[in-house]
Amino acid sequence: MNDLERYFADNSGRMIHKWRHYFEIYDRHFSRFRGTDVCLVEFGVYQGGSLQMWKHYFGPAARIIGIDINPHCKQCEEDQIEIIIGDQEDRGFLRSLKGRIPRIDILIDDGGHTMDQQIQTFEELFPHIDQEGVYLCEDLHSSYSPFYGGGYRRRGTFIEYSKNLIDQMNAWRSETKKLRVTDFTRSTRSLHFYESVLVIEKRPIQKPEDAMTGIADVPYVERAPGFKLRLERRLRRIGRRVLSHMT
Repeated sequence: MNDLERYFADNSGRMIHKWRHYFEIYDRHFSRFRGTDVCLVEFGVYQGGSLQMWKHYFGPAARIIGIDINPHCKQCEEDQIEIIIGDQEDRGFLRSLKGRIPRIDILIDDGGHTMDQQIQTFEELFPHIDQEGVYLCEDLHSSYSPFYGGGYRRRGTFIEYSKNLIDQMNAWRSETKKLRVTDFTRSTRSLHFYESVLVIEKRPIQKPEDAMTGIADVPYVERAPGFKLRLERRLRRIGRRVLSHMT
């Protein structure tokens, strides 16, 4: 049991409503920010309990910001916790947050769960997250629910949208102009899909380079016409590139 699970189990503060398997995911991706001046933004305040949990988890230097459309959520403000009232479906409001919150280290989308809300929040704010930050969208099961605009393999759901991010992250390898390197490609270290959760960890990324060391004395087997020739040419190119870096 990690500290988040213990806090949840012993909680006597404001109400927290989370799926139990989320706590392990949080701790895995957020633990490196503990004890720092992390700025965490969470869409969806509800009763304010999760904001108190983050305050406890990250420590006294953390800045916790909750965003909700319900004006009554303002009563959840306290030391280290700020509440901003606004509509997650309003792109103008989302853009305005960039000025109000100069740095976002962690963004959690636990807001309205509709397809437009999740997609627009990602598009407007993912680029604003710190270059070493984390984006987490939870309750992705809404992508399978018609109530939220979802449905299995339905076009326009956040799940289908996020599948394209896998291609974008791997655009370095693309051999077609239809898939090009983008700012997302250059800023994304990894995507982690869990049951109903997507976590994206950011980091400045350069074009991948391969290298080889050691002796190659195992004969290659012809797997297809011309394969050996293509392989030998590739090895020579890599060898020249390695030598150029060493000299």
